[in-house]
Amino acid sequence: MTNPNEVPPTIDLRTGRSPEPTETMIEASGLSVDYGGPEVLTNVDLTVEQGDLIGIVGPSGSGKSTLLRALLGTVSPSRGAVTRKPGLSVGLVPQVENIDWDFPVTVTECVGMARAKGWRTPWINKSERNAIMTVLERLGLDGLERRHIRDLSGGQQQRMFLARALYTDAAVIFLDEPTSGLDVKTRHDVLHLLDDLNGDGLTVVLTTHDLNGIAAHLPTIVCLNQHVIGAGSPEEVLVPHVLEQTYGSPMEILEHGGMRVVVDAPRSPKAVESA
Repeated sequence: MTNPNEVPPTIDLRTGRSPEPTETMIEASGLSVDYGGPEVLTNVDLTVEQGDLIGIVGPSGSGKSTLLRALLGTVSPSRGAVTRKPGLSVGLVPQVENIDWDFPVTVTECVGMARAKGWRTPWINKSERNAIMTVLERLGLDGLERRHIRDLSGGQQQRMFLARALYTDAAVIFLDEPTSGLDVKTRHDVLHLLDDLNGDGLTVVLTTHDLNGIAAHLPTIVCLNQHVIGAGSPEEVLVPHVLEQTYGSPMEILEHGGMRVVVDAPRSPKAVESA
């Protein structure tokens, strides 16, 4: 007999399953970072839980990449702290603009370097090659394993660096502007891939400047401009006062097809007359 006082279990509408209990993977507390000059980040508090899919947005120079590196552990705080789950494995997908695409490696070799000691072409044994092929197939890159990295499309290059991160068995993957320079379809393909991987349990943290194409589709958004202006769902964060504080310019929110669309606020007649 059903107990009328029993609370029904919560169901994840995307997977149809009860969500697993979460645990804290990374936590920034009062995080401040400088590079010997003015602070790039000031008093940032941010918690990354298991299974999160978080987008960090903000203008150029707002500290997005620095926050990513601090969470990753490659930048040390000047004040505050970043704590990580003991033994946590993390991976990074860098901005493609910062890669030397003429470096003489194939897709397989580039992925294999993620586990190699030192910056060298790895000697890949049979078991490692099988593991690499499994990751490449998962990301739709099978058949490209012998291709030079320069000969990949923009979307394939992003998938290859995501494969590198997955090959390390990372529990948390950081992506710095993963859709920069990609066309609309490829941006959507990358976003859907990240959503699928997150649905399989991977924790994902990314930076993006694309409020409409990427951020509006993410479950959690952090608006950053040296410090955290707002954090939460798109409905909570993509609102005019938060965006104006983040970007220093008035913005309006439109509703289209059930989604929020961010647009620049029109100039007032008085502003036009005085211009």
